[in-house]
Amino acid sequence: MHRVPNRALFLLLCALPLFGGCVAAVVGGAAVGASAAHDRRDVGTYVDDKRLSLGVHDAFNKDKELALRNDVRIVVYNGVILLAGEVRTPELKARAERLVSGFEGTRRIVNELAVQEPEGFWSRRRDNTISLHVKTALLDLTSIDGFDPTRVNVTTAHRVVYLMGKVTREEDEAVTGIAREVSGVEKVVKVFEYVD
Repeated sequence: MHRVPNRALFLLLCALPLFGGCVAAVVGGAAVGASAAHDRRDVGTYVDDKRLSLGVHDAFNKDKELALRNDVRIVVYNGVILLAGEVRTPELKARAERLVSGFEGTRRIVNELAVQEPEGFWSRRRDNTISLHVKTALLDLTSIDGFDPTRVNVTTAHRVVYLMGKVTREEDEAVTGIAREVSGVEKVVKVFEYVD
């Protein structure tokens, strides 16, 4: 059995914090790779979307009136920014769009904000439940070879389901049909991009 001298062990323990960033970078890179594995976006676009989402959310959160007194959901997919939810006035709707525009990597902004009083906690909870039910229902879509439900982003705001992702037209038709059948869904809005 080989013994590590106390001095060598001490130096190794002192150096460990210096390698923490390297370990985090490797682990973070693996996490991005695992998340992007089923995605039809290339890894560079996937990472750009995450960066864009962080920047947009940061800018949005700095506007306290928009962030705290309204209910806005922001989703970024393939450079498309979706704004969904409720704002109190038309001016706030326009302000929200201005706030998220101009970021590098933005290809399009889809402003689906409804001008109305925010519906509150229980409504948001119901919307989250609808999103979960749609995602669960997509797991049963086995009629299309190679379909992966994780390629479809599902967001719900005031019982309207927004579908984003890169899909085939056949997948679009099947996914939209399933989403429309979920209990509580009043409308489905497609923000798809097509790969065929």
